[in-house]
Amino acid sequence: MSTSIDELLSFGEEPAGQDVRPSDGGRARLLLRTAAATAAVVVVIVVGLRAVGLKVPIWIIVAGVLAVRRVTTALSPPPPPRTGARAPAGEEPGTWNWSARDALRTAINGWERPLDWCAGNQERFTERILPRLGELADERLRQRHGVTRESDPARARAVLGEPLWTFLATPVRRPPSPRDLAAIVAELEKI
Repeated sequence: MSTSIDELLSFGEEPAGQDVRPSDGGRARLLLRTAAATAAVVVVIVVGLRAVGLKVPIWIIVAGVLAVRRVTTALSPPPPPRTGARAPAGEEPGTWNWSARDALRTAINGWERPLDWCAGNQERFTERILPRLGELADERLRQRHGVTRESDPARARAVLGEPLWTFLATPVRRPPSPRDLAAIVAELEKI
């Protein structure tokens, strides 16, 4: 069996995961777990309310707990990718610890996951990423020029430049493309 060097070095997208639906046993287990957790939270809330002398119908508490659970599930970020899923292959002896975490990977993940989670969602981008970029700009301004956007807005605006100032000061209508974000980061690095 022969394989060309192009086939070995080509990067093919992995097929997208199929929509995995739990089997009847898995669905029953999920339902039982949800019911048990809901019951436990409802009991705690009812006991707490009765301790302070309040009486609320149980169905309202159950509905509230289920609504909060549904909202938090919908808003939670996707789970991080599994690490160590692939074993290193090749001619190397395999002594490198591929699953070890280093500071650079941690720092990259600190930006990669929120950026991925915010992709295409203006509200998440405005709430999560824009404040981080503002903090970076303020820190660079403080270190290099002794000001922040809050302490001396006029000088900070002059140092940042109009496009970067406008980007940081006004909520975006849509998250910037990767190219636009790279340009923004390049402007931040120039400060």
